[in-house]
Amino acid sequence: MFTIDMGLLAQVLVSLAAALVMSFALTPVVKVFAQKVGAMDVPRDGRRMHDHPIPRLGGLAMFLGFLVSTLLFSKVDPQVRGMLLGCVLVVITGVIDDIVPLKWWLKLILQIAAALVAVFSGIRIEVFSNPIPFMGTEWLILRDLSIPITVLWIVLVTNSVNLIDGLDGLAVGVSAIDSLAMLVIALLVSEGNVAIIMAALVGACVGFMPYNMNPAKIFAGDTGALLLGYVLATMSVIGLFKTYAIISFLLPFLLLALPLFDTSFAIIRRLAHGQSPMHPDRGHVHHRLIDMGLNQKQAVAILYCISAVFGLSAVVLATSGGMKALLLVLAFLATGLLAGFVLHSGHRPEPEAPKVKENPDPAIRITLKGHEEAPPENREEKEEP
Repeated sequence: MFTIDMGLLAQVLVSLAAALVMSFALTPVVKVFAQKVGAMDVPRDGRRMHDHPIPRLGGLAMFLGFLVSTLLFSKVDPQVRGMLLGCVLVVITGVIDDIVPLKWWLKLILQIAAALVAVFSGIRIEVFSNPIPFMGTEWLILRDLSIPITVLWIVLVTNSVNLIDGLDGLAVGVSAIDSLAMLVIALLVSEGNVAIIMAALVGACVGFMPYNMNPAKIFAGDTGALLLGYVLATMSVIGLFKTYAIISFLLPFLLLALPLFDTSFAIIRRLAHGQSPMHPDRGHVHHRLIDMGLNQKQAVAILYCISAVFGLSAVVLATSGGMKALLLVLAFLATGLLAGFVLHSGHRPEPEAPKVKENPDPAIRITLKGHEEAPPENREEKEEP
């Protein structure tokens, strides 16, 4: 039987509310800042779902809300301090990339550096339960492998969230659902500090979402996606990998199943086509849902539901006894069905970016959609094609 400390619950709610209010209040300010510094997402290829420039850098508002709430209400021990320092590094990386795109290898180096900051602050996967029962040992002690495996996990999850950031509200909403599930698990197993920090992340996401839902007024950008992935990765090590129970090995993977699946499938797909794993394409889960005829809101709603199912399964698996085996089977079945759904769905080739026609008449300007538009004094009323 699990009991929840009402005092802790009150702290969690205050942490969530503070991050929510700050994120919501700062987003319009960040939007103006992004426009002034030129951090705009201009649709230049078929992977983009919008048809006009939209400001990026929205993750900066989430970061400030999360940071202030965490500093005010959580216990800042060495692990939390390391996590926050790593957040600063990935946010700086994201801000620069949102303004002046960085090379993929440079971003990867900076992500590894941020992961090492966390690792040398004590955030390490040192022991986890043995997923292969017949090996004869109950758990695996990583010893010298602890550092590289933790760095790999942090970088993988960070990029997984970044890769699903392709539709309005998708990465932020999925991260909010995953954070909420981790918050509930932390409350039920009396991990108070983890619960307070995850509440701050949930609040930061929810405060930003009104501006990010379709049609988006501002994007989280790499600033937000890298931040969300990094916090989820590091806090999963602090809060989910630390026990010896068999379920501790499965929980992080189940909780982050959607972004991890999409990233793994993207890497395999690109390698199979002879491309670099970092080569962008239009084969992500959300792209395939759009290609099947769904609109952005429908595709995002489906992926929210899938994330919620995995999150709920993780909560029940962490707290229940009799239903564990059944839910585990159902979770893997859902993963298999999702994989089959994506693999066999219609996939159209990447559309070419709109070609800008030569403009012999300077009095006529070319719009972002490639349509000619006369100046106001010469413009005639005509229907949109």
